[in-house]
Amino acid sequence: MAIYVAYVYSQIKETVHTIYEEPTRPVYISKDPEATPIPTKPVSIEDKDSFTVLMLGVDQRENDPGRSDTIVILSVNPSTNSILMFNIPRDTRTEIIGHGTTDKINHAYAFGGVDMSLQTIEHFLDYRIDYYVKVNMESFSKIIDLLGGVKVDNPFAFESVGHAFPQGQLELNGEDALLYSRMRYEDPRGDLGRNSRQRDIIVSLLDHSANIQNMTKIQSILDQVGSGVKTNVTFDEMKTFATKYRSVIGHVDTVEIKGSGKTIDKIWYYIVQPEEVEHIHNMLKEHQQAK
Repeated sequence: MAIYVAYVYSQIKETVHTIYEEPTRPVYISKDPEATPIPTKPVSIEDKDSFTVLMLGVDQRENDPGRSDTIVILSVNPSTNSILMFNIPRDTRTEIIGHGTTDKINHAYAFGGVDMSLQTIEHFLDYRIDYYVKVNMESFSKIIDLLGGVKVDNPFAFESVGHAFPQGQLELNGEDALLYSRMRYEDPRGDLGRNSRQRDIIVSLLDHSANIQNMTKIQSILDQVGSGVKTNVTFDEMKTFATKYRSVIGHVDTVEIKGSGKTIDKIWYYIVQPEEVEHIHNMLKEHQQAK
């Protein structure tokens, strides 16, 4: 039995190494033009430091670098046993760091991949992002199936691509969860409603993942999604998250970035005023520093 466990453990470690990407951006760049760029500091996982995570859901097609269809920020604080989660609407108009343009925030990935997305999002929030997880949406569907589906509370009935989603409690497989999360044209709240459904699915997935104990189940998940997931979280950090941060998953607070739509040069953008950005920045900072 011990030999088998050791074998599975080594296989998991090998698979994790295939999804790991070495961080390349050396500094966090503040919005303050007079501030000196500071090196990104490592999080002390062993000391149960608070940390931030960027989740990018990416749609990639052949001969197309893709765009970050989903942008979610998680603030994890083990001192308060809580997670703060919010979407950045993909049409948010902001400066694209390293590209010299002002555009929709999800275009940063198309222009410069994860690095440009990270720098642009950090600049928008004026806050450092410690970790990222980039997931191809097809792999996201597989993760949902391997975890046994997700449970959501649908606020209103709708149909999407021939699939009916009645109002109330729903149990969704991976394919249906993608359709459920992507619908926005029938939603009176548009992209904001879509973002809310994405957060509900992530909360359900976090709840499922907290209950995974079986090593072979972990290996199965990693084998299925390895080619569609990239992260800067190391194997040792994953082990520590699984053992020391499990209780944090039970309490997730979600917030929404407020803004309004505006057409500029015939292109529709989501405009977030500086006061709202400052509000989100302060909320993020307070959550990270709470004891």
